[in-house]
Amino acid sequence: MGHGFSRAIEQIRSKAASAAEGIPNRIPAPCALFAAALLLLPCVPLIGCRPHDFPQYPSSYREYAYVTNGASNTVTVLDIVNLRRDREFPVGDNPTGVAISHTRNEVYVVNSGSGPGTNGSVSVIDAQKNSVAATIPVHKKPYFIDVSPDGHRAYVANSGSNNVSVLDLDTRKQMAVIGVGEAPGLARISPDNQTLVVTNRVGGSVTLIDGPTFKVRSVFPNCPGATDAVILPDSSKAFIACSTGHQVMVLALARPATLSGQPNTPLTELERSDHLLDFLDVGQSPVNLAMKPDGGEIFVSNFDSNTISEIATGTNEVGGASLIGDHPSRGIVSADNSTLWVSNFSANTVGVYSIDDGQRVNAIQVGDGPDGLAFSSEGHIMLVANSRSGDISVIRTTSYSPQGARRIGTLFTMLPAAKHPNAIAVKAFQMP
Repeated sequence: MGHGFSRAIEQIRSKAASAAEGIPNRIPAPCALFAAALLLLPCVPLIGCRPHDFPQYPSSYREYAYVTNGASNTVTVLDIVNLRRDREFPVGDNPTGVAISHTRNEVYVVNSGSGPGTNGSVSVIDAQKNSVAATIPVHKKPYFIDVSPDGHRAYVANSGSNNVSVLDLDTRKQMAVIGVGEAPGLARISPDNQTLVVTNRVGGSVTLIDGPTFKVRSVFPNCPGATDAVILPDSSKAFIACSTGHQVMVLALARPATLSGQPNTPLTELERSDHLLDFLDVGQSPVNLAMKPDGGEIFVSNFDSNTISEIATGTNEVGGASLIGDHPSRGIVSADNSTLWVSNFSANTVGVYSIDDGQRVNAIQVGDGPDGLAFSSEGHIMLVANSRSGDISVIRTTSYSPQGARRIGTLFTMLPAAKHPNAIAVKAFQMP
């Protein structure tokens, strides 16, 4: 997540970008004019036009969105309370992934580096001051970062060095380096901190690392273009997108000798080991996996099929595919498990899919090349990073017509970012 997108699908997207060369931005004219006016008047707060049913916050409350601008070497900070751009400041070369700490007021930005042989870094942002507090060196071509639930560790897959950096966030130093497969794109830690799942894009494999010891536990081949990965909330399974094919790999993750809280329930030898469960057929070029918060279903963005596939995680079954838009690249599910939102990279839309009804219910025009998505902490707005137009679309997730009819997904405004915004992370907190 967390999670801009890595180089794992840059080649896939470049085909769509080339095909779209010269196509005008598809934002409707009134919205484009409104966005232009906002750019001319960036200091005018939008409180006056905020609807009465937006959340009301105490004076000490702060909420910011952090946007990595890959071609500007900067981070844009958006003030979610007042719906305006707060500031922009430099970080390292080619910032891509971004993640927040759930235990301290910090945000972490991965800087991929600018040239061959150049090492990357992680910028530590103090969310209260909105400035860079530290820079942690890592290795070559990192793109993503994942933070442990307890906030003490971070994990960075270094695509150009075939290893993973383990960061001690308390001391802000690299504490370990673990060799993995070729061109790892993502390292994701399980909720129980026991397993680190690493996708090796060029190697077409998945490496599982023991969380407490940092030792490689298992390697699973035959996942061409391994990119995105999600882990169930109970840490029992991992699902991995094999993006240069048409499958999702399902792995059972090794469990402790006895289940937590059930010391008299010993597990079998198979349950205590990592093992392959299945390969699930989905659409062409599955590049992103969006899991419901309850872990019951996963939605696969099939970039070259223009569809989403629905996986039932309990049975490892694919329920079918639904058309969602032109080159879907990223999905995110609402906190109430009811709605899937998908950025359609070449259609310049965000598709809205009702999970309960099993159908697309809206397609919202946004900026050019929508990619990264993030909800506000209350879920009342969604932010969309438009990678080609260099701006952020602000979508109201729910609104009402003058007659009281409920509408799911309406474009509220556009906020400026910088060149090639990749990813968005939202941090909310109370000032001391």
